Amino acid sequence: MGTGTRSMKDDSDPKLFRLNKPRPRVHGFALLRDIMFIDSHVHFDRFVKDGTFLEILEHAKEAEVLKMLAIGGNSEANRLSLQLATEHPGCIFGCAGYDRDVATESPDLSELRGILKNPLVKAVGETGLDYYYTAETATEQKKLFAENLALAIEFEKPVVVHTRDADEDTFALLRDYATAWRGDPAQLGVLHCFTRETSFARKILDLGLMVSFSGIVTFANADPLREVVKYVPDDRLLIETDSPYLAPVPMRGNRNQPAFVVHVANQLAELKAYSLDSVAKLTAQNARTLFAL
Repeated sequence: MGTGTRSMKDDSDPKLFRLNKPRPRVHGFALLRDIMFIDSHVHFDRFVKDGTFLEILEHAKEAEVLKMLAIGGNSEANRLSLQLATEHPGCIFGCAGYDRDVATESPDLSELRGILKNPLVKAVGETGLDYYYTAETATEQKKLFAENLALAIEFEKPVVVHTRDADEDTFALLRDYATAWRGDPAQLGVLHCFTRETSFARKILDLGLMVSFSGIVTFANADPLREVVKYVPDDRLLIETDSPYLAPVPMRGNRNQPAFVVHVANQLAELKAYSLDSVAKLTAQNARTLFAL
């Protein structure tokens, strides 16, 4: 099993935050004044395009989701990520890479390299492999993923990894990446929106990566994934929304947004038998460590 700590237990109610003075409840939770959540994976593209970006940013602040990683994946998303990080310093941080969706398009690595030079861009990604829909492009996906991993090594920035139905190839490429990595061992990367089994989590943790859980962990059919949460050490846990996708229970049917990451944290708190306070603090600290926030 990957090394880590498991000592965040707390006798307080895991479902509630208490305020030092009255404050409105947010999505069913009363929040402590000194708590901050970090949403480690947000796609802001649609919010910007439909004009709701500032509204969802305000909702996030009301829920004490005070830092967010704006995810790239193609040229447009990469440029937007840097733009938002520039316009909202200390709140939004950049992430730029080429994802499997553009594997057959010969994306411009020189443009990506230029964006990654900016200190506001904290990670490479998202990038990775997905054989569920497009297994026929596996060769191109692996080549592009390897190129992203090489850039992560070059710039010593963590990689944000997507994988679906591609465990063997994902692990093989990440194993080579971890061997070549010369940066801070705590900043290797994260497997985002984790949905695989405990056995695969063990392999990823042993490489040195973190594991991030999304709203999927709250779904009715996610019992196996909830067992994975119990297995992952405290210092390897991240939380995310993957907004605007995968709204957690009890917000199913709504478009997901960073404010809803509180529900993901609450599910982890229940599974770990920790307070929500503890989960907020430990996942925020892990995000600060991984992304050098």
